[in-house]
Amino acid sequence: MALFVTIEGPEGSGKTTIGKKIVEKLIASGYEVIYTREPGGIEIAEQIRNVILDVKNTNMDPRTEALLYAASRRQHLIEKIVPALKDNKIIICDRFVDSSLAYQGHARKLGIDNVYEINKFAIDTLMPDLTLLFDIDPKLGLERINANKLREVNRLDLEQLEFHTLVREGFLKIQSREPNRIKIVDASKSIEEVFNAAYQLIEEAIRKFHENQRCIN
Repeated sequence: MALFVTIEGPEGSGKTTIGKKIVEKLIASGYEVIYTREPGGIEIAEQIRNVILDVKNTNMDPRTEALLYAASRRQHLIEKIVPALKDNKIIICDRFVDSSLAYQGHARKLGIDNVYEINKFAIDTLMPDLTLLFDIDPKLGLERINANKLREVNRLDLEQLEFHTLVREGFLKIQSREPNRIKIVDASKSIEEVFNAAYQLIEEAIRKFHENQRCIN
């Protein structure tokens, strides 16, 4: 089955940890699953990721940042996501276009609609079937990051609390526009509780997919 699921959220929301646990359970349940991330996921996009997140690149212009994310996204899409969907696999992607809308569009003040126009050129009409928004108070998210000594610090981690507050605000604004696609998961809870809530939403998406297939057939 071809199902495109993205996981979004502010820094420290735990989306990467939970995303990997979701993939493990889906595979154990017999599904063919591809786990990937943005920016990155394939060689060219990972090279762009290194430029975007390098802590030395603090002078990067917001528009440059937005364009680099879109370029990385395009290559990732045509090289990995689209082929996997054509092979009827489930894609679990750590970040996608909504991150650009929240980070560059809202927090960097470029405008959500403006950044979406940039990304329309990159993604054509392909959007996720389901997006899980791991929502968390930015202060708690940053505390988690600081407590995790194994986590690599990137350029976005160096931003002040005000920036991360705007990121969360941006995500919630985007969710209010597309409540049917974007489902909020309370990421302040325990790992097990967050995992169960997220996995339940994915199970519902899988069920709806099969129901739609029966209707078509």
